[in-house]
Amino acid sequence: MNYTLIILLAYAVIMFGITVFITKKENNIERFCVGNRNIGWGVSALSIAATWIWAPALFTSTENAYTKGFAGLFWFLIPNVICLILFIPFAKRIRNEMPKGITLSGYMYKKYHSKAVRNTYLFQLGALSTLSTGVQLLAGSKILSRLTKIPFIVMTIIMAIIAFSYSQFSGIKASILTDAIQMVFMLIISICFVTFGIKNSGGLKILSTGLEGITKDARYLFSKRGWEIFLDFGLPTTIGLISGPFGDQCFWQRAFCVKKDRIGKAFFVGALLFAIVPLSMGILGFIGAGIGYDAKDTGLINFELINVLFPMWAIIPFLFMIVSGLLSTIDSNLCAISSLTTDIFKEKTLRKTKLSMILLLVVGILVANIPNLTVTHLFLMYGTLRAATLFPTIFTLKGIRLKPQSIVIGIISALVIGLPVFGYGSIKGIAIYKTMGSLLTVILSGVISLILSKKRSTNYI
Repeated sequence: MNYTLIILLAYAVIMFGITVFITKKENNIERFCVGNRNIGWGVSALSIAATWIWAPALFTSTENAYTKGFAGLFWFLIPNVICLILFIPFAKRIRNEMPKGITLSGYMYKKYHSKAVRNTYLFQLGALSTLSTGVQLLAGSKILSRLTKIPFIVMTIIMAIIAFSYSQFSGIKASILTDAIQMVFMLIISICFVTFGIKNSGGLKILSTGLEGITKDARYLFSKRGWEIFLDFGLPTTIGLISGPFGDQCFWQRAFCVKKDRIGKAFFVGALLFAIVPLSMGILGFIGAGIGYDAKDTGLINFELINVLFPMWAIIPFLFMIVSGLLSTIDSNLCAISSLTTDIFKEKTLRKTKLSMILLLVVGILVANIPNLTVTHLFLMYGTLRAATLFPTIFTLKGIRLKPQSIVIGIISALVIGLPVFGYGSIKGIAIYKTMGSLLTVILSGVISLILSKKRSTNYI
C-alpha cells in the first residue's frame, strides 16, 4: 500500500477513534451545534487556530514568500492574525446579547425580525462554507493525488468521507477536540521544518537572501515592487481577511461554545498559535528563493522544498500536517453548515443537520473539480464574498439601527457589483480591478445600509 494512503488511513483511524472514545454520540441538536457552552479557552484556542489554517495558510504563504518575498508574506500573515484579534469584542458582544444563540443569521433575525435579512445571511454564510470546503479539497487532493496516483476526483471524495466520519458523531465537540489535536501536530511539525530547514539550507544568510523572493525585488514593503504587491495582492487580501471571521459561521459558532468569560483569551491565543504555521511555511518559501530553487509548480512549492531540503521520510510528517490543516477546516465547515439548518427548518432534527453536511461535501467536491481553478484565486474570491456582510454585522453589534430592507439591498448590491469586478480583475490579472472589487464589496453594503436607513445611526436596538 502506498505510504500516502497509510497516512490517510492512520489519520482517519486516529481522529475517529479519539472522537468515539473521548466524546459521546450526540443526540441533542443544540449540543450537537454548540456543545455545553463552557468549553475551555485552551482547547478552544487550538481549535480556532486550526480552523483558521485553511489551504492558503499552508500553500499560499509559501508561494507568496517564494514569489513575492517579504512583502508577499507580510500582506498574507499580518491581516490573518489581526482579524482574529479584532473579532474579540464582537464575539463577546454577540454572546452577551444572545447567550443561547447558535448562528450569526439567527442573531440578525432576532434583531430585525426579518426573514429577508436572515436568508441573505444564510446565503452568504452557506456560500462561504461551500467555497471554503471546495478550496480545502482542491489543495489537499491536488498533492495527494499526485503522490498516490489516485484520480483527483476520487481523492476529493476520500477526504470528504474522512472529515464526515468523525464530525457527524458528536458535532462541534468532535470538531473542537480533533482540531486541538491537529493543531498540536501542526505546531510541532512546522517548527521542526523551519529549524532544520534553515540548518540544512546554509543558515540565516540564505534566509536573508530569500527575503527578496525569487524575483530579487520584493524585500521591502514600500519599494516600487512592494507597492505593486500591495495593490495586486495585499489590499484585496487584507480586506478579505479582516472580514474573515465576521462572515464565517465557524467563528461565531465557537463564540457560542467557549466559556463566556474566556472568549477573548481563546481568540487572542488562537491568533498567535495560528501565526506560527503560515510563518513557518513562509520561511520555507524564503529558503527556496534564497537557494535559487526553480519551482515546477509554485502552488506546491512547499512540497517540492520538503523533497529537496529533507530526507525522504520527512514527507510523512509534512503530509500529516497538510491533511490535518485541511481537514480541520472542512470539519469546522461541516459543523457550521449543520448549525445553519437551525435557522432554515422549523422542525429541527439531527437527520437534517447531517444531511446538510453531506450536501455541503457534495457541492464542495464539485467546486474542487472545476477545471483550471486555483487555490489562490478561490481564496481571494470567497475572501471578497464574506466582506459583503462585514459592515451591516458590525453596525448591528455596535447598536446602530438599520432598516431590514436596507441591509438586504446593501449586501446584494455589494455582491452584484463588487464581486464581478473583483472576479474580472482576478481572471485577467488586473490589479486595479481586484482592488476596486474588494473595496466596492466591503463599502457598498455598509454605505447603502446606512443611507437607506436614513442615517438612523443614533437609534439603538
